[in-house]
Amino acid sequence: MTIKRALISVSNKEELVPFVQKLAERGVEIISTGGTHKLLEENGIKVIGISEVTNFPEMMDGRVKTLHPMIHGGLLGLRDNEEHVQTMTQHHIKPIDLVVVNLYPFKQTIQKADVSYEEAIENIDIGGPSMLRSAAKNHKFVTVVVDPADYETVLTELETRNSISYETKQRLAAKVFRHTAAYDALIADYLTQQVGEEKPESLTVTYEKRQDLRYGENPHQKAAFYQKPLVETGTIATAQQLHGKELSYNNINDADAALSIVKEFNEPAVVAVKHMNPCGVGVGETIQTAFDKAYEADPVSIFGGIVAANREIDEETAIKLKEIFLEIIIAPAFTEEALTILTSKKNLRLLQVEIENRQTNEKRLTTVSGGLLVQESDYLTFDDAVITIPTKREPTEKEWEDLKLAWQVVKHVKSNAIVLAKDGMTIGIGAGQMNRVGSANIAIKQAGEKAASSALGSDAFFPMDDTVEAAAKAGVTAIIQPGGSIRDEDSIKKADEYGITMVFTAIRHFKH
Repeated sequence: MTIKRALISVSNKEELVPFVQKLAERGVEIISTGGTHKLLEENGIKVIGISEVTNFPEMMDGRVKTLHPMIHGGLLGLRDNEEHVQTMTQHHIKPIDLVVVNLYPFKQTIQKADVSYEEAIENIDIGGPSMLRSAAKNHKFVTVVVDPADYETVLTELETRNSISYETKQRLAAKVFRHTAAYDALIADYLTQQVGEEKPESLTVTYEKRQDLRYGENPHQKAAFYQKPLVETGTIATAQQLHGKELSYNNINDADAALSIVKEFNEPAVVAVKHMNPCGVGVGETIQTAFDKAYEADPVSIFGGIVAANREIDEETAIKLKEIFLEIIIAPAFTEEALTILTSKKNLRLLQVEIENRQTNEKRLTTVSGGLLVQESDYLTFDDAVITIPTKREPTEKEWEDLKLAWQVVKHVKSNAIVLAKDGMTIGIGAGQMNRVGSANIAIKQAGEKAASSALGSDAFFPMDDTVEAAAKAGVTAIIQPGGSIRDEDSIKKADEYGITMVFTAIRHFKH
């Protein structure tokens, strides 16, 4: 069945005119409305107005124009159902074979900084989704197009077979329902936020594909990268890749982890990440000093890792970075000299992204078998801590600096997590062990002699005093942890026994 009649009304007018011109050349009758009608007429295309079809005027500022039996009867009528055909004939309803519609720009509207609630509501499309859904439901007989990328497919099939194949109509219908579902999800999310509903009875989320990935965590796993429709700046999803081969699934995960950690700092900071855990973090007066410390923290694990910096990468730092095998370097900017140096490495990925110390209470989604876990991000910082010092000795000024660094980093380490920090750098990190003292022993072993006079951070309380004992024997002089164990007194007593100062924060930073 060829296309005889088309209804066309779009907000995205990309490539529309040449597409409709080719339809008109094939004798297709074009129905249109509003700005689309005007554009087509201006380009010499004969167009029938919606009111000519419905014999009813547009009203209520255009809110009511296509919601009419003459339109939806032409879309929903089954051409192989005798009763439907008789009804259409009786009421002079002509079939519509092609619908080309996309929707009011709701996303673009709510992205505007000064958008009012009333303006947002006015940009909720009603007639467009209704026509799309009607046409898509009846895709056995109606071809429906929501994306200009599909214009060529329609024209090619008309040229080669004088009709649109059922397989193509089915595929386009599925795309329509994805499109309208995403549109409705965005509206639902906006309104849910407006009324302050934190835990709605149902959760509908939508993401837009940014790119296909070669594979997932392993070569046998298929994967793709999707981003939020209203994604904020300063994220991996909005990073600009300046150089290097395309990102992999693991690259994106690790880069996100590195970016999250480096955002903790106001002062120049560099973070090295391996397998979602930091392997070295350094802060200093310059980005070069910060990098030196991050590298010194673990010169072995940084190999093949990802580095994030919260300052522009300069020539001197680039020279040092070039000497190491790295997968990705993330920074807010690169000097021209730095780019010349780093782009000489063909596969090294360079990502430029806005980086600032900004903790947001973003919802985190984690899939489980058969379901989805939703929680707020761990946005609390050292400034949110309720500090108490239960030990006899209080921290020195230097110990406070080391304690704060350990606390900033430990929240980004997989639990059970222990971080040793000293002189503006991490010196030992223990992650993901089944018991806390096991993580402490890993961090202490990595630190070696540097553990003397260092600070230890723990993401959760000590269930017993063995971690304090291990830290004391390694020379640790200060500990920061949430507190709250029924055996806190044992740890406090052990710390006092060794002259260790211990700080309680009342904030746990588990990261599973």
